[in-house]
Amino acid sequence: MAILGSFIVPHPPMIIKEIGMGSEKQIENTIRSYKEIAKKIKELRPDTIIISSPHTKISFDSFTMLSTDTIQGNFRRFGHPEISFMEQNDLELVKEIERVTKQDSVQAIASKEEIELDHGCMVPLSFIEEEYQDFKIIVIGLSGKSYVEHYMLGKRIQESVENLHRNVVYIASGDLSHKLQKYGPYGFIKEGPIYDEKVMKICQNKDFLNLITFDETLTRKASECGHRSFIMMAGFLDQYDVDVEFLSHEDITGVGYGILSYTNPRIDHTRNFLDIYLKLEKERIQKIRNNQDEYIRLAYQSIESYVKYQKKIEVPPYTSRELLDNRKGVFVTIYKWNRLRGCIGSIIPTNTNIAEEIISKAISSSTFDPRFHPITEDELDYLEIHVDILEPLEQIDSLDKLDVKKYGVVISSGFKRGVLLPNIETVETVEDQIRIAMEKGDITLEDDIIIERFEVTRHE
Repeated sequence: MAILGSFIVPHPPMIIKEIGMGSEKQIENTIRSYKEIAKKIKELRPDTIIISSPHTKISFDSFTMLSTDTIQGNFRRFGHPEISFMEQNDLELVKEIERVTKQDSVQAIASKEEIELDHGCMVPLSFIEEEYQDFKIIVIGLSGKSYVEHYMLGKRIQESVENLHRNVVYIASGDLSHKLQKYGPYGFIKEGPIYDEKVMKICQNKDFLNLITFDETLTRKASECGHRSFIMMAGFLDQYDVDVEFLSHEDITGVGYGILSYTNPRIDHTRNFLDIYLKLEKERIQKIRNNQDEYIRLAYQSIESYVKYQKKIEVPPYTSRELLDNRKGVFVTIYKWNRLRGCIGSIIPTNTNIAEEIISKAISSSTFDPRFHPITEDELDYLEIHVDILEPLEQIDSLDKLDVKKYGVVISSGFKRGVLLPNIETVETVEDQIRIAMEKGDITLEDDIIIERFEVTRHE
């Protein structure tokens, strides 16, 4: 048996008595649960412990594994450099994970940097090593990729472990909401306890499909740090059933600490959540496309032709006069699994009509956005496309004339220009809109700026 078990654990440094100096007594249930986890791991006797942590090196578009022979760390950041760790890295498994994911959108890269263990790793190790020391570790960071890609990586790790017949325990290190109490360090928001309750219920019921499809607005507002770590662990258990034990959940400090145990894994192909998700997502996207207008159809046809055949399509003969007789600025935005996958556009027209504008911007968004690798053919079934048709710019002299839902913004300073479309989910205030647009244009507060607004008609 390669997969021995998995555990969800938090990582509050205060739980270490030398750091807590008595304050750790507030979370005695968490401490008691942690000790129980350590004893379970001693009984399982893994060759390797894999730890996913939100506080190690994180990259936006890939996953990072530490790959030095030994990985060291200490709690000097928390005033105790004498509490230190030196762990042997399972380099063979690191290389196998890198090999398995090499041609994948979930590529895991072995970093040669001398990166120290973070507290997301050291807190669980401090309890485990009180009971058991005969193991190697792998440390893997999260990324800016989608939830489903974190799940996919967990499944690739499972495959790598099975390829090497390595006996492994997976530790999903992560806290829940950081906004559970008014007196806590991050304050209170009503979404905090809602998030904790939902995630604990999902994890206790082993309903891992709902981790992938979880409301990302809720996770963002709750200020969690462990959700993607839990998703990776769920992917690691894909096609396995397990015995689950809920050990504890505490919110006394204002941060959610949840501990669950998953042991006795056995093959169960009905729990193939990745395939279920991909099938549902493909059906959802197809249903959307069946009801989309000619703007979106033209954009998708342009992307499909260029991705498959590297060929720019001609304007179809059935295109309406509305697209043929008008010239306007166009942005084409591509999403995949709730993550931006490409966005290119212009605020003024650069082609003979809207149809030609859509074709060129769709190709650019799918292939030439410098922030992303070109879209591949196997991604086409999962793409959601928005086409924004821009009205002429209007210079304004007051921020009161902006509305993040109604107006996009252009901020200019000399030859520098930052553009932000309206009605972006994560942009909630005019101040956010201005700040992001200035960052996009590399414009500073010291620059003389011109602010313009524009309206769009969004097709999605």
